[in-house]
Amino acid sequence: MQTSDRIFYTRTFTLLTILLVGWLIYLVLAPFFAPIAWALFIAFLIHPLHAWLTRRLRGRDGASAALLTVFVLLMVIGPLAGLGTAFAKQVADLARHAQAFAVEHKPSDLSDLASLPMIGPALAWLQDTAGISLAQLQAWAVEGAQTVLKALGTLGRAAFLGALGTVIGFALMMFILFFAIRDGKRMSDTARALVPAAEKDKSRLFGHLASVTRALVYGTGVTALAQGALVGIGFALVGLPSPIVFGVIAALAALVPLAGTPVVWVPAVILLAAQERWYAALFMLIWGGFVVTIDNFLRPWLVSGRAQIDALTVFLGVLGGVAAFGPIGIILGPLVLALAIALVRFALETRAG
Repeated sequence: MQTSDRIFYTRTFTLLTILLVGWLIYLVLAPFFAPIAWALFIAFLIHPLHAWLTRRLRGRDGASAALLTVFVLLMVIGPLAGLGTAFAKQVADLARHAQAFAVEHKPSDLSDLASLPMIGPALAWLQDTAGISLAQLQAWAVEGAQTVLKALGTLGRAAFLGALGTVIGFALMMFILFFAIRDGKRMSDTARALVPAAEKDKSRLFGHLASVTRALVYGTGVTALAQGALVGIGFALVGLPSPIVFGVIAALAALVPLAGTPVVWVPAVILLAAQERWYAALFMLIWGGFVVTIDNFLRPWLVSGRAQIDALTVFLGVLGGVAAFGPIGIILGPLVLALAIALVRFALETRAG
């Protein structure tokens, strides 16, 4: 056999072996994708803290990883689980109130809506033009509210509890998290060594990818969480029901361009005005305006010095990520798109240079 043929068969066998082993590894790890993804993501975020703590502990990275794993368990996972439980309970209460409202309030009880300046003419127009009565509107509204609330209940349980899977998945995530924290630097160095590029280019590439990831988390994620929390606080201050539910909805809406938190607090202002709670409506209007404006200074401050991520990338990433990966897709979807864009730009810059 000639040397060229031997090289060809050797390379072909190596490639096929790599593909086969990669496929088998995928089959083994696919059931644990969510716990592994959460563990790697959390480990990446707290790596600077791990490096600092390791120095304080005189190089004992195992002790640092153990302390940080316990810290994540107590300070992050516990409150999220409690918040998820409260969210599911408030969704159930809200659905029950909607059902009770449908039973207790007849269309005749709601006839005073026709006297409202803006709602009355709209109801009359619907009645005359489309033959839609107040009773039909009430039935559709209650049915739609129940459908949305049930979907939100499922999403809430998935986002806060199901994101970590079953109890076994949760335990697996915590177990993986310890090793991801302790050995994360070595894993990164190994992946970096596999990239066929000059050391200078690899440093620039990995630095940019890390910057994109932190920009996504701190700039988009933290801002959305802050806006959602403020909306929930506003609902609680004016006495509106289920503030946690609407706070979570507002946080998710903050990720959607051209929508944002106003889709949550503007209807609340209208509801308070319809109830003639004018001071509460005015407060909610001012509070909602403040929530919207914090995006203009909080996000730039958090993303300062990091890579920028456009709104379209976040929007498509969230929708596609949740459909493809589940709850972790809220983070992973935009991250995958942002990293893909970064790799394309890096390749173009490398070719131009």
